[in-house]
Parts: sequence; structure tokens; C-alpha cells
Amino acid sequence: LPTPHSPLPLLDVAGDWISLGGIDLQINGALGLAFPDLSVGDEEKLLEICQFLWQKGVDGFLPTIVTTSVDKIQESLSVIADFLASGLVDRDCAEILGVHLEGPFLNYHKRGAHPPEYLLPLTIENIKRVLGDYADLVKVVTLAPELDETGDAIAYLRSLGIRISLGHSQATATEAESAFLLGASMVTHAFNAMPGLHHREPGLLGAAITHPHVYCGIIADGQHVCPTMLEILLKASNYEAGLFLVSDALSPLGLPDGIYPWDSRQIEVKQGTARLPDGTLSGTTLPLLTGVQNLVEWGLCGVESAIALATESPRQAIGLSGFSVGNSANLLRWRWDEEISQLTWERLIF
Repeated sequence: LPTPHSPLPLLDVAGDWISLGGIDLQINGALGLAFPDLSVGDEEKLLEICQFLWQKGVDGFLPTIVTTSVDKIQESLSVIADFLASGLVDRDCAEILGVHLEGPFLNYHKRGAHPPEYLLPLTIENIKRVLGDYADLVKVVTLAPELDETGDAIAYLRSLGIRISLGHSQATATEAESAFLLGASMVTHAFNAMPGLHHREPGLLGAAITHPHVYCGIIADGQHVCPTMLEILLKASNYEAGLFLVSDALSPLGLPDGIYPWDSRQIEVKQGTARLPDGTLSGTTLPLLTGVQNLVEWGLCGVESAIALATESPRQAIGLSGFSVGNSANLLRWRWDEEISQLTWERLIF
């Protein structure tokens, strides 16, 4: 925005909306590269992904490493660390803000598409093995809190400054609340890989949406959670407070529908939704901001609220600042076309 120290031309947006770019806290890969499969020599591909996500309206993201062997986790972390130290990133790139480890400390019965052979007991010793020398790089760990009977593992992760997201879990409301009291502050893809809401046992999700300081990630592709349940969750959370959008996009993001390799298995992508051969949902291939457009075009919330779910809320969830006077910002302009009921966006280039 114009200031006395950096004069810029005023811009009349004619009633459109202005926002920061999106922040994607759960994205598993893009352009054919899965982040758990990173190896030495993939730095240029990582740069290409950062450029691609920027073009899709994303300012920053957490490469998400799902459950795999400890050796592969370590290799992926090493490649990302080297990439960040390389200085390859240029101006028109989404920023890697750290890493999200989705696993391997998950409940076997709610593992979803995560390979069971690599799940680990949630102990401090195993946490140290998984993090290795990269604790400073890891910003979020998804875990099942019922695996931590003493609370020591959660307390240890918090002592490292790592945010804890509860997911792939069968936790009761009581178990989830105990984890929140220990410092867990997020929930991974609400409704998915956890018990549903029940009138006598609200479970992990019920505990989360009634807790004042917990943020729930949601996938708004219409397949992972049906629009009616999304509407219930939005209303229960007052539309913005405590919710943020994620893409949960897999490596075929940016590629056409088809069959693609995924760890040692295959996934089939149809209309932006990825499934294993047995029908298990494994993620999406839709960019983050498609979720914003879906929420508005389905009539579930207003434009302002939908935009905030992909821009302001994820920043708040991991402690990033939003708009502030005097700071530079990358901006998006959003436009609603009443005639065709369509929301579009573009980057503002000054």
C-alpha cells in the first residue's frame, strides 16, 4: 500500500476484494514430485514447484512428508534444508516455510492411505530418530494423541517449538482435550481419518471446534467432506475462527487426470480427487485457492470469509503475521461475477 516513504500508484479495485496470497499447510507434492520421495538432485524440481505454486496464488507452504521410512524422511528433510540454503528461490516463488510431518505417529486403525509398515510408537526416542538434525526445519507434526499416554512426547515436541496437529486418530474428546492442554493447537484434515461427531462422544473434532485456541484444517474439494458437513463446521466455528483451508494435494497436482505412482503403490486421479485402488481417499490434485472458490460457489460462506480461510487463518495457525501497516505484501485481487456465479483471482503486480 502507498506510504510517504514508498509512493505507489493508488489502485481502484472497483468493489473487488484484496488479500494476501494463500498459505498451504498441507501439500504432499506437485508436478509429479512427492515430497517424501525427494533425493539429491531434486533442487531444480523444488524450485519449479515453488514457481508453480506462486502462479497458483500461494505465498508460502509447508512441504508435507507423509509416513515412510525414517531414512526417507531424513533424506527429504536434508534436500529441503539444502534447497533453502542454496539461494535458488527468486522473487516469483512460493516460500517454503518449514516442513509438516504427517506421521509416522498415527493410529493404525485410522491410518488412511499411510503405509502401516512405517508407523512408529509415539516415544521421545522415536521422535529424535525421525527429526534427526532437522528439528528447526520441522514446523508441524501430525500425530494421534492417544498414542502418548503420559503426554511426554507432546511436551517434548512443544519444547522444540514444533506445532502439534492431531489427526489420523481415534482419540476421545477427553484425550484430545488433554493434548490441547499440553499445547497441541491444530487438527489435520477435519472429519477425515478420525471418528465423526457423535451426540454422546464428540471425539477429537468435537473437542477441537469447542476449544478457543485450536485451528482445524479442512479440504474443500467436495469429496473428502461433503458440502453439508462443511457448512455445519463453518457455522459451528463462526465461519473463520479456528478453521483454515488446505489443499492436501499430491504429486500429480498440475498434471492431468490419470494413474500415477505413489510410494510403492498407485493412485488414480479423477476430477482432482486421488484414490488408492481399493477406493481409499489419498488426497487431491486441486490447488489451495480452488477451495476458496468452491466454498463461495457452493453458497457456504461469503467471499471475505472464504478468502480468509486460505490466507489469514493459516498464517494465524502457525504464528505468521498478516496485513500490517508499513510492511510489503504480495497481493491478490478477487472478483465475483454475479452473472455466472464465479469467483476468480489474479495477482497484483506493481
